[in-house]
Amino acid sequence: MKYLKIYVISDSIGETGEQIAKASLRQFELDDYEIKRYPYHNSIGMIEPILDEASKDEHSVVFYTTVNDITRNFIKSRAKELNLPLIDVMGPPMEVMEKILGKEPLREPGLIRRLDENYFKKVEAIEFAVNYDDGKDPRGAKNADICLVGISRTSKTPLSIYLANKLYKVANIPLVPEVPVPSEVYKKDKRRVIGLIANPYKINAIREERLKTLGLSSNASYSQIDRIEEELEYSKRIMKELDCIVIDVTNKSIEETAGIIIDHIKTTFEEY
Repeated sequence: MKYLKIYVISDSIGETGEQIAKASLRQFELDDYEIKRYPYHNSIGMIEPILDEASKDEHSVVFYTTVNDITRNFIKSRAKELNLPLIDVMGPPMEVMEKILGKEPLREPGLIRRLDENYFKKVEAIEFAVNYDDGKDPRGAKNADICLVGISRTSKTPLSIYLANKLYKVANIPLVPEVPVPSEVYKKDKRRVIGLIANPYKINAIREERLKTLGLSSNASYSQIDRIEEELEYSKRIMKELDCIVIDVTNKSIEETAGIIIDHIKTTFEEY
């Protein structure tokens, strides 16, 4: 097997070019190779020495992911002069997209990294939802983008996770007649507090199923209609005190309820 040296030139971090180079290498089961990455190379002065160096290696190839026309054209012309194998990672996809869309690309380096920032925001939001789920720590209400309140089995947890995937930090607080509502909830901007209610018989059915999965008797007060109605009345009284919007989730999917909440937040705060 021949030894191969790969030069990756990028006007951003060069991760895309390196990953494509590695993916290509796997198709040849080649172990004897070296990848040299040159990130943030956005001028002819920075790029020319690399091409000259690469031309001195008998078995070398250059991958480049630059998007600026000046540096792209230089790389192509200089590589041709040096008889240097060249792989344009970004050019062909952008050319095809340009023809289809009928508009020119932005040609801004590092845009994919900016998109990836959403991934980290999503992870942070999901961690937040887990840490402040079901009133584990009422202090979460203070820093949450959205605070959900409602009795058990009104979809607070699945809604929190769904909204976290939309980059919202959500805390959810269970409302129980015997447990005082945390002061953090009353201090929260009421426009960020969302009350959830549902038909008592719907809640009853869900709670009974929950008890079955736990191997407990369905005769527990937790699933009794009288108890559920008492909890609902209490929750409605609290929601009135909080002066928050209230959503009946009885016949709504998680997606529908989340859509209502997101529309409310966007309209109210012009966020996301």
